Order: sequence, then structure tokens, then C-alpha cells
Amino acid sequence: MTDTDTDPNPDHGADEPSDETRGFRIRDHAFAGRRPEPGLYLVATPIGHLGDITLRALEIIAGADRLACEDTRVTAVLLSRYGIKRRMIAYHEHNAEISGAGLLSALEAGESVALVSDAGTPLVSDPGFRLVGQAIERGIPVIPVPGASAVLAALLASGLPSDAFFFAGFLPQKKGARRARLEEVSRIPGTLVFFEAPHRISDSLADMTAVFGDDRLGAVAREITKTFETIYRGTLASLSRSFGEMERVRGEIVVCIAPPAPVDSASTEDADAILTGLLAEMKPAKAAQEAARLTGLSRRDLYARALELKMRT
Repeated sequence: MTDTDTDPNPDHGADEPSDETRGFRIRDHAFAGRRPEPGLYLVATPIGHLGDITLRALEIIAGADRLACEDTRVTAVLLSRYGIKRRMIAYHEHNAEISGAGLLSALEAGESVALVSDAGTPLVSDPGFRLVGQAIERGIPVIPVPGASAVLAALLASGLPSDAFFFAGFLPQKKGARRARLEEVSRIPGTLVFFEAPHRISDSLADMTAVFGDDRLGAVAREITKTFETIYRGTLASLSRSFGEMERVRGEIVVCIAPPAPVDSASTEDADAILTGLLAEMKPAKAAQEAARLTGLSRRDLYARALELKMRT
């Protein structure tokens, strides 16, 4: 752990780079840096391959008055790759209140602050949005510096429709809450994108199959841009079986789920008839699941209707 992990106060002269140290290197070539205009810069960093960074990002990281990051040890690897030597300030969910206050003070004093996450674009499933909101309230410029995004990279490689998509972040850890969340997003007319931990991917795929149906298409992107990058594509049922048979899954994971099939008026009108037939052979929950697969209607709505029909018999 570095000294900046325990000392989040950015008000130290040693942190501010001099004109001589604002540069960076790419292979054998040195580039002079410059101090950017005052403001909060949200700088995207590589999600795996360190070559996936923009020249503008390097200029801002090297030249900003303050550099704030989730984990100084992770960002130090990136800085070393590009010959950037400077002090870092830890800003993460555990010290956001204290560290954020120091960064806001620097911003209000007219300094430039570069905010980076461990990988990818800041604010996507990390605490940076708090600092952005506070900066906006104070009239401080907020400048995005776009670059690598695991969400977009996985979506592009999935082969699923990309004209409309919904990023849902991480699913709840507990099964009941996870299925409830999946029910909420099940009818969104676009490709769904989730982050997931490797030790939960098998359970999550099983729940996705139960809620969305066996035949709905999906893709699981693992270790994007890294050495062992792998994209698994297929129906949710086949993906669930494949990951259920794996002894151990490693790496960062993004899951993409195809949009739901369009619902026509006939399927809505016939829902009661379908449910009535299914209820003669199975329990309401199972009947609702099967009816959802056949009609494309919401499993939650069909379950509520199945209970009503069951009470009448």
C-alpha cells in the first residue's frame, strides 16, 4: 500500500508536476506535456491492454495538477509504461468523502484534476459520480476524456443488436434479489449488458435462463483485450450449461443478452388460454415461465395472472 492510500489530502506541493515533468514517453519517443485548463477531467484508461490509451489521456494524466485514482498500485503500472513520474491521490468508495473534499478544494482554487479508475471509463460502476455531482454544483467544468469501455467492447464483440442497449451494472448477489432485478429489465427493448464476478457467473446465467427463457441469445465476454480474451456466444441455456460445467472461472466478465422477441396482440389475448392449459399440468410459477417463453410477455405479469386464474378454479 502506498503512502497516498493512507493520506488522501491532495494539498501537497510535491504532487503538482513542474513544467519539466509534465511529459510522457511512448517507446523511445519523449513528448512534452502541458498543464490543462482548470477543471475535473474524467480520463478513460485501458481495460486490459495498456496500448489502448489515447494521446489526449496521456497528456491530461501527465499534465494535470492532481491525479486521483481508485488504486495507486494499479495506476502506477500505467504510469510506468509511459514514463510518467508523479504523485497519486487515492479516491475510492472507502475514502470518497475525505479525499473528495480535498480534490474539490483544489478545483475551487483553479487547479486541474484528472480522475481515472482502475480500468476503463470513470463513473461506470465506481464512486466517481459523487465527485462529478459536487463539481457541477459548484460550477466547476467537468471534461470527459473518452477511451476504452468494457461495456462497448463486449457489446461490439457479442454479435447482438447494438442500436439500443441498456447497461445494468452488477446484479445483486442474492438469488431472490437477482431474479427480481432480472424481471425488472426483462422487457427492455434493447440488448442488456451486465458486469459479473467470475465466482457468480454460473448462478447468474442460470437465473437469466429461468427469467428470460432458454432460447434467448446471449454472449459472455471474458478478459476483454487481455491475453486470454474469450467470447462465448449462444442461447442462455447453452451458456448456462457451459459455465456450470467449468471447475473455475477467472477474469473480468461482461454479459450481453439479446433484446426480447417482439410481442404481438394475439399473444396478449391468448395469454389466459395458454395459462389455463398449462395450469392443468404444472404449478403457477412454472406455468408463468413457460407462458413467458411462448408469448414473450413478462413472466412476472403472467405469474400474477396465473395466481388469479388458479384461485378461480
